[in-house]
Amino acid sequence: NNVPAVMKTDIREREDGYLLDIELPGFKKEEIKMELEDGYLTIAAARTASNEERSEQGKLVRQERFSCTRTYFIGEEMNVEDIKARYENGELKVFVPKKDPQAMQTKKTISIE
Repeated sequence: NNVPAVMKTDIREREDGYLLDIELPGFKKEEIKMELEDGYLTIAAARTASNEERSEQGKLVRQERFSCTRTYFIGEEMNVEDIKARYENGELKVFVPKKDPQAMQTKKTISIE
Protein backbone atom coordinates (compact mmCIF):
# COMPACT_ATOMS: atom_id res chain seq x y z
CA ASN A 1 0.00 0.00 0.00
CA ASN A 2 1.72 3.14 -1.22
CA VAL A 3 0.02 6.02 0.55
CA PRO A 4 1.91 9.31 0.54
CA ALA A 5 2.76 10.83 3.92
CA VAL A 6 2.51 14.27 2.34
CA MET A 7 0.07 15.34 -0.34
CA LYS A 8 2.17 16.32 -3.34
CA THR A 9 0.68 19.51 -4.72
CA ASP A 10 1.13 21.57 -7.87
CA ILE A 11 -0.35 25.07 -7.78
CA ARG A 12 -0.98 26.82 -11.08
CA GLU A 13 -2.01 30.44 -11.42
CA ARG A 14 -4.64 31.19 -14.02
CA GLU A 15 -6.14 34.50 -15.01
CA ASP A 16 -9.29 33.83 -12.97
CA GLY A 17 -7.79 31.95 -10.02
CA TYR A 18 -5.56 29.15 -8.80
CA LEU A 19 -5.70 25.44 -9.59
CA LEU A 20 -4.35 23.01 -7.00
CA ASP A 21 -3.51 19.51 -8.25
CA ILE A 22 -3.15 17.30 -5.18
CA GLU A 23 -1.98 13.68 -5.49
CA LEU A 24 -4.07 11.27 -3.40
CA PRO A 25 -3.58 7.84 -4.99
CA GLY A 26 -5.39 4.90 -3.46
CA PHE A 27 -8.16 6.93 -1.82
CA LYS A 28 -11.84 6.93 -2.66
CA LYS A 29 -13.72 10.20 -3.01
CA GLU A 30 -15.70 9.39 0.17
CA GLU A 31 -12.45 9.16 2.17
CA ILE A 32 -11.47 12.77 1.42
CA LYS A 33 -12.80 15.73 3.40
CA MET A 34 -12.33 19.44 2.72
CA GLU A 35 -13.02 22.22 5.21
CA LEU A 36 -12.65 25.99 5.05
CA GLU A 37 -12.10 27.97 8.24
CA ASP A 38 -10.65 31.46 8.75
CA GLY A 39 -9.11 31.52 5.27
CA TYR A 40 -7.47 28.10 5.62
CA LEU A 41 -8.48 25.21 3.37
CA THR A 42 -7.79 21.87 5.07
CA ILE A 43 -7.81 18.64 3.10
CA ALA A 44 -7.78 15.35 4.99
CA ALA A 45 -7.73 11.83 3.56
CA ALA A 46 -8.03 8.67 5.67
CA ARG A 47 -8.64 4.99 5.03
CA THR A 48 -8.20 1.57 6.58
CA ALA A 49 -6.09 -0.97 4.71
CA SER A 50 -8.13 -3.84 3.33
CA ASN A 51 -5.47 -6.49 3.90
CA GLU A 52 -5.90 -7.49 7.51
CA GLU A 53 -4.16 -10.40 9.18
CA ARG A 54 -5.88 -12.82 11.55
CA SER A 55 -4.45 -15.40 13.90
CA GLU A 56 -5.47 -19.07 13.74
CA GLN A 57 -8.20 -18.29 16.28
CA GLY A 58 -9.57 -15.58 13.96
CA LYS A 59 -8.47 -12.68 16.14
CA LEU A 60 -7.34 -9.53 14.37
CA VAL A 61 -3.56 -9.30 14.62
CA ARG A 62 -2.88 -6.33 12.32
CA GLN A 63 -4.99 -3.66 10.69
CA GLU A 64 -3.44 -0.54 9.20
CA ARG A 65 -4.87 2.94 8.81
CA PHE A 66 -3.50 5.62 6.56
CA SER A 67 -4.22 9.30 6.86
CA CYS A 68 -2.74 12.56 5.71
CA THR A 69 -3.78 16.17 6.17
CA ARG A 70 -2.60 19.38 4.60
CA THR A 71 -3.67 22.98 5.06
CA TYR A 72 -3.43 25.80 2.51
CA PHE A 73 -4.03 29.49 3.21
CA ILE A 74 -6.36 30.80 0.48
CA GLY A 75 -7.60 34.06 1.99
CA GLU A 76 -10.16 35.11 4.55
CA GLU A 77 -12.49 36.53 1.90
CA MET A 78 -13.16 33.06 0.43
CA ASN A 79 -16.48 31.32 0.91
CA VAL A 80 -17.19 27.60 0.62
CA GLU A 81 -19.35 28.31 -2.46
CA ASP A 82 -16.35 29.90 -4.24
CA ILE A 83 -14.26 26.71 -4.20
CA LYS A 84 -14.75 23.95 -6.77
CA ALA A 85 -13.28 20.47 -6.33
CA ARG A 86 -13.16 17.29 -8.42
CA TYR A 87 -11.48 13.94 -7.69
CA GLU A 88 -10.52 11.44 -10.38
CA ASN A 89 -7.71 9.00 -11.09
CA GLY A 90 -6.07 9.59 -7.69
CA GLU A 91 -5.87 13.35 -8.12
CA LEU A 92 -7.88 16.03 -6.35
CA LYS A 93 -8.29 19.19 -8.41
CA VAL A 94 -9.30 22.27 -6.45
CA PHE A 95 -10.08 25.62 -8.06
CA VAL A 96 -9.85 28.77 -5.93
CA PRO A 97 -10.96 31.94 -7.74
CA LYS A 98 -9.13 35.24 -7.47
CA LYS A 99 -11.17 37.78 -5.60
CA ASP A 100 -11.55 41.31 -6.93
CA PRO A 101 -9.10 43.42 -4.85
CA GLN A 102 -11.62 46.28 -4.88
CA ALA A 103 -14.32 44.04 -3.41
CA MET A 104 -11.92 42.78 -0.77
CA GLN A 105 -11.07 46.35 0.22
CA THR A 106 -14.75 47.30 0.43
CA LYS A 107 -15.55 44.28 2.55
CA LYS A 108 -13.02 45.23 5.21
CA THR A 109 -13.82 48.95 5.29
CA ILE A 110 -16.07 50.24 8.04
CA SER A 111 -17.85 53.50 7.32
CA ILE A 112 -18.00 56.02 10.14
CA GLU A 113 -21.13 58.16 10.45
